Amino acid sequence: METERLTLRPMSPSDVDELRRLHADSEVMRFLDPAPVEDYLGPSFHAAVEKASGRFAGWFEFRPVGEGVVELGYRLHREFWGLGYATEGGKALIERGFATGGVRKVVATTMFVNTGSRRVLEKCGLRHVRTFHVDWDEPLPGAEYGEVEYALTEEEWQQR
Repeated sequence: METERLTLRPMSPSDVDELRRLHADSEVMRFLDPAPVEDYLGPSFHAAVEKASGRFAGWFEFRPVGEGVVELGYRLHREFWGLGYATEGGKALIERGFATGGVRKVVATTMFVNTGSRRVLEKCGLRHVRTFHVDWDEPLPGAEYGEVEYALTEEEWQQR
């Protein structure tokens, strides 16, 4: 899949070193729990490659979590923050999912304090659905403010 500035392609085992480098950045992982990088090699994860430079910018998730429901997520190297790539990639996956993929609803969650990701979700057309609290064994800073869920239905997308 191509956007104006990104190529989104299936993640592959050859991306493991880039994934490790991305996940080793404490600022990238500030609001996230670590998981083995191999968890991101499935068909629901897409490497984001900057067209102009050919560099690995990060990844996007568009993973089925229920009948017609997919979860949107992303992680980008810091040098790609603030360039609109998260919104660009997210919108492209949402467009494809609703237009051709049988998606009925897109959901996403992040920490309440992660204002950057919340803004990206809003720019992608998702709306705040709820704030909730999770009991973590080792809570991240800001966990006391809870998690937020955002969503966009196919009907809402069609009415935009």
